[in-house]
Amino acid sequence: MIHLVAETGSTNADVAAALRSGAGWAEGDWLVAHRQTAGRGRQGRAWFDGSGNFMGSTAVEITEGGPPPASLSFVAALAVHAAIASVPGIGGDLCLKWPNDVLLNDGKLSGILLEMVGANVVVGIGVNLARAPVIEGRKTAAVADVTTPPDIEEFAASLASLFDRQLEMWRTYGLEAVLQAFLSRSIHAQGSSVTVHDTDGSIISGSFAGLEETDGALRLRLADGRERVIRAGDIS
Repeated sequence: MIHLVAETGSTNADVAAALRSGAGWAEGDWLVAHRQTAGRGRQGRAWFDGSGNFMGSTAVEITEGGPPPASLSFVAALAVHAAIASVPGIGGDLCLKWPNDVLLNDGKLSGILLEMVGANVVVGIGVNLARAPVIEGRKTAAVADVTTPPDIEEFAASLASLFDRQLEMWRTYGLEAVLQAFLSRSIHAQGSSVTVHDTDGSIISGSFAGLEETDGALRLRLADGRERVIRAGDIS
C-alpha cells in the first residue's frame, strides 16, 4: 500500500517513529511525500526537496540467518534502476555505481538511506524525477532531462513492486545473486581504475577487484598488489 502525504519532515523518520512506538509498519507499505522538509542522505547529507521528485520510505523485517541488513542498499538500487528503466522514453545511459548510486548519463539520479530500527531496516529512497539539485563537484541528473517524468503515485507503485521482487531474490537466493545483478548493471569492470574518497577525508586510488560476497564491500587492488576492503565512502 502507498501512503501518500502532501508534506512531512522525513519519511524515514516517520516510518522509524511508527516502528519505535509499537504501532509497527507493514512490510510492503510505503510512505511517500510530495514534499520533505528534513530529508537526509548518506553520511548525514541533506537530501534535495524538489517538487515533483520521489521521496519515500518502507521497512524490511530482518530475520536471523539472512544476508546482512546493510546489503539492502543493493536491493534498493536495483529496484530504482528497474523502475527508471521502465519509464517510457527514458533512453540515455542508465547504470549503477557502488555502493548504491543510480546514474543517468553519468549524473547521480537517486539517494538511498538505510536505518536500523529494532528488528527492521527503514529504507529511504529519493529519486530526481522532475529536477536535480546543483551540487558542487558532483554531476546530477533527473528523469526530466531526457523524457517526461512519471506521476509520483505511478512511480511509487512501480518502485514498490520492483523492490518487493528484488527483496524476494535477496531472501531466497542470498546476497551473491543480488551482487551479480548489481555488477551486471554497473559501471565497474574488473581492473578498472577506482578512486575512493574515504569517510576520513583521505583519497585512495587503485583498481576494481570485485565485491565481498559476505557484505558487498568494495575490494580495491592497490598499486603494490595488496587489496584493501572499502565499506564506506564515495568513489570516482
